[in-house]
Amino acid sequence: MKKILISDKLAEAGINYLHDQSDIQLHIETGLNEEGLCNIIGDYDALLIRSDTKVTKKVLQAGKCLKLIGRAGIGVDNVDLAAATEQGIIVMNTPDANATTTAELAIAHMMSLSRRLPAADRSIRAGKWERSRLMGAEVAYKTLAIVGFGTIGRIVAQRGLGLKMRVIAHDPFVTPEIFEEFGVEPMELDELLRQADYLTLHCPLIEKTRNLIGSSQLTMMKKEAMLINCARGGLIDEGALYDALKNGQIAGAALDVYEHEPPANSPLLELENIVFTPHLGASTSEAQVAVSVEIARQAVTFLKTGEAVNALNLPRLSAEELKRAQEFMTLANILGKVLVNLAPKPLEKIEVALFGKAAEVEARPVSVSALIGVLSGQVSAPVNRVNAENIARRQGISLIESKTHETQDYLSLIKVIGHYADQSIALAGVLLGGRHPRLISIDQFDIEVVPVGTVLITRHDDKPGVISAISAVLGNADINISRMEVSTADNQNQAMAVISVSKPLTDDLLQQLCGIAAVHKATQINL
Repeated sequence: MKKILISDKLAEAGINYLHDQSDIQLHIETGLNEEGLCNIIGDYDALLIRSDTKVTKKVLQAGKCLKLIGRAGIGVDNVDLAAATEQGIIVMNTPDANATTTAELAIAHMMSLSRRLPAADRSIRAGKWERSRLMGAEVAYKTLAIVGFGTIGRIVAQRGLGLKMRVIAHDPFVTPEIFEEFGVEPMELDELLRQADYLTLHCPLIEKTRNLIGSSQLTMMKKEAMLINCARGGLIDEGALYDALKNGQIAGAALDVYEHEPPANSPLLELENIVFTPHLGASTSEAQVAVSVEIARQAVTFLKTGEAVNALNLPRLSAEELKRAQEFMTLANILGKVLVNLAPKPLEKIEVALFGKAAEVEARPVSVSALIGVLSGQVSAPVNRVNAENIARRQGISLIESKTHETQDYLSLIKVIGHYADQSIALAGVLLGGRHPRLISIDQFDIEVVPVGTVLITRHDDKPGVISAISAVLGNADINISRMEVSTADNQNQAMAVISVSKPLTDDLLQQLCGIAAVHKATQINL
């Protein structure tokens, strides 16, 4: 008999599901503080929570039988994830249970903007009858542009197609086959912005997407275009949005999320052509039922079968297994990070091959670590060895692994090959002294690199003056070069340079490097 404690209010549907399980013993006690939770948690196999319960390290240490923390919802800020991992306790959430609700809010905002419903409501309440001033627009046959084609973006696309809209989307980490499956046209961001009648954001807030929509992007859009954000505050430069709305650069906007919540004193509140909601993406009765039922099902599945659906941390590993594989996992993770930054198009398949002593450890943790390197920072969910393969499948990426005890010049070597659009990129790495990662080749270029910090990789013509020109750009920007490796030329008389620099380059500096006549490409990678 497995014991589950529920310490926050969950919808009855989820509780009823647990009551129906003959081999589950359920106890509900809400409002517990840390001490109260510590006093009782030792008897339970699983703890199901929402956002009120704080699962601290002390609570986790008191959970002598605890195997699972289940969060009904997405955020796990109230759980000490590191401590849970250390204790070998799985933490899982329900990231897709409120996807439909959030997608429908985006569609509702689109309709609201199109028919000017908030303004019409205010007009009627003020005793007016302004039919001509409140002229709207149909959405049928207009272009719905989606940035971020994960679960929510795909639901929005389906709804848009049902409304007879043309749907286009941008997501650099989704393969063409996925777009084709949903009947959506993939497009580069700049062109997507130019064609959008309605632009809706459904991507995570990461370093690359912060202020994704700024003044230059808004300038590209049609004056009749509408902008919708039900994803994350910070995706839009709110100052630039204010200027664009006030100056008629775009026609309207609708926001459910903000850089600062609530958006008190925001100048956007002064404008008439914008609609606001207070972060209601998951706020429907159906969504609350969905997260309750989903976490209940996931908990039962884990306690009965050991399958950890939507797990956010690592399962328990023996100390010996972890110690033997750890350095190779670190190397594979680094190769994955380099690979995804060098790939010009979405990766469709990743091959991981272990040679020599590397083949003596379990291949799966190493290959999955390469996947984690590829996916981390590219998707909204935390990526780890538990969920990396599922996330990769959803992105249309397949994983192939192999190992052989034969050596290739080195006692232990890992190769990671990424395939995209009938092309590939091949990387190889080794451990010097069994513990110091080195990147030793990129495609046909043999080059030994210490993969730490900020690394700049260039493809350039092999002729005098190129390296000095690159160095001049960096020097003028007060960027120091700590290491540099330059390859020999290939059969096209091109070489590769890998340069470790003291600080990241701005986009303008990267453009300056690419402006050097002999430089064909410059890629910056933060390791």
